[in-house]
Amino acid sequence: MEKILDIANAIAHEKGLKPENVIESLKTAFVQTAKRVIDRNFAFEAHIDAAKKSIKVVQTITVVSDDNENLLDPEKAPAYIPITEAREYDDQVELGDQLQVEHNLEDYGRTAASQLHREIEFHIQRLVEDELFEKYKSKIGALVSGRVTRVDSHNSTYIEIDEIRAVLPMKSRIKGEFFKVGDHIKAVVRRVNMDKENGIQIELSRTSPKFLEELLALEVPEIADGTVIIEKSARIPGERAKIAILSTHPQVDAVGATVGVKGVRINAVSNELIGENIDCIEYTSIPELFVSRTMSPAIISHVEIVKDANGDNVKAIITLPADQKSKAIGKSGINIRLASMLTGMQIELVESNSVVLENGEIEEKKDGVDALEALFN
Repeated sequence: MEKILDIANAIAHEKGLKPENVIESLKTAFVQTAKRVIDRNFAFEAHIDAAKKSIKVVQTITVVSDDNENLLDPEKAPAYIPITEAREYDDQVELGDQLQVEHNLEDYGRTAASQLHREIEFHIQRLVEDELFEKYKSKIGALVSGRVTRVDSHNSTYIEIDEIRAVLPMKSRIKGEFFKVGDHIKAVVRRVNMDKENGIQIELSRTSPKFLEELLALEVPEIADGTVIIEKSARIPGERAKIAILSTHPQVDAVGATVGVKGVRINAVSNELIGENIDCIEYTSIPELFVSRTMSPAIISHVEIVKDANGDNVKAIITLPADQKSKAIGKSGINIRLASMLTGMQIELVESNSVVLENGEIEEKKDGVDALEALFN
């Protein structure tokens, strides 16, 4: 087959593939065709003829002794030739030498041509899928955007992203979201699978904490360039989120940069998340202080960290004024749940005999005051 290398370059250019990968796929197609058309028990190899820009198929035969046991095995025998027979072609051959017999697929007629065509299509398609698989596998956790092409009966949303179609399952949508064909939406790549029957499958998510982080990087230049780092994040999609951020520059306020002037940056992200409230917390490596900050807007009196046998922080016992308990827990327990998710610790609340003054300071109640209040109650 003449000028096959020119065809390989054309395919590579058209599909955005590396020419050397296309050539390897073509060589595989030639070998598989030879096995199907000539004999699947033969050992074939495909070699490049640079001068003719073609691929030639050769059968490799190993020279063995006349009584070699492989000659008696019907499946193995085609790969071997007894030395007596081999010397009829070349009287210089020795045991262990390998002879190569060239086969021209064009000599096998239309059957070989049609089979080669199918093999080339199959292997080029596999190469395209492998390239896409590696491309999107490296994008797991990255933000992508595309146009909605279909919403099925299970409310799974199919989105066209560049050269491929991805799916956003209903479980990965924010509560209350509805999409229709033609909508442009953003999401993060959650999972990439390769299936022999269905090919490459890409699953997206809008409920992952990573989606929040990627949106913030899109809106906040300081996060995008690494001046502000998102250390941890936790979400209850569509309701509330907490992010722990840290500035790497002494003159940059991490919380101020993330929120933006009059909240313009954080509000833009919140709008994309269907009004999800986002609390920005300055991260610290001091666990007691970090736990205290994650419980905002509640004002905390004291934090005690409990470690396990391995020295890992597993529990935070938080002492707080009685009037702060509802704030610490939050509506339907959302605040304490997010704090636990963000810190990775179980949180226990303990009420103290104290109150929070108007200036935000905590003051211990005196017994006489408690008794007087009891009289009026």
